[in-house]
Amino acid sequence: MTARYAIYYCPEADAPLTLAAATFLGRDAFDRPVGPRAPLPGLEDLDLDGLTADPRGYGFHATLKAPFELADGRSQAELVHALDAFCRVTAPFTAPIEVSDIGPFIAFRLAAPSVEMDQLHRGCVTEFEPFRAPLSDADLERRRRARLTVQQDLWLQEFGYPYIFDDFRFHMTLTGAIKDDGLRAKVVRALSDRFASFEGEFRFETLALFKQETRQDPFNVVKISRFTI
Repeated sequence: MTARYAIYYCPEADAPLTLAAATFLGRDAFDRPVGPRAPLPGLEDLDLDGLTADPRGYGFHATLKAPFELADGRSQAELVHALDAFCRVTAPFTAPIEVSDIGPFIAFRLAAPSVEMDQLHRGCVTEFEPFRAPLSDADLERRRRARLTVQQDLWLQEFGYPYIFDDFRFHMTLTGAIKDDGLRAKVVRALSDRFASFEGEFRFETLALFKQETRQDPFNVVKISRFTI
């Protein structure tokens, strides 16, 4: 099966948040070994391997341009060049982040709206669109099982992903779904304590190209580029 690429936000390889998140998830998207994960206080019996299985496969990130196969005639080298060119005309910015729930999941989210993040998201969706191959019928069908709105279905057809623009919610996922409200609240508190040093104003200054060789493989970083203006 054809490889997929994605434009994600993630901090640089040696950033403290990258290292802390990789240890918690049990995998580093920079393809390095990780240390042992400490249990969450008061939740020692929680199956953290199971809880982090889904985000572990994607690597610690926030989606800006959702996974896509390359369009005919496009190459990985061209995509890397486009990433670098995009970052050369993008400025670093700060925005507050916090550990919170997003539906049944737990993630780092923005603690307040950020115009700069919205602009970054819109730029990634549109500027990298020429590299995206059309979705297969199977992928369209899979996405439509989520009962999309009319607008979301239009975005799915035009940009390959339904949750963009007005429906975009920046998040760096830490867990899979936790359906029990009480348990999810406990895990939010425990993870907020674990990642307390990263909550508050956070500087965004990088963008990354991730790659998945096949649908059964994890996503890994191909290239990370810094904003330079």
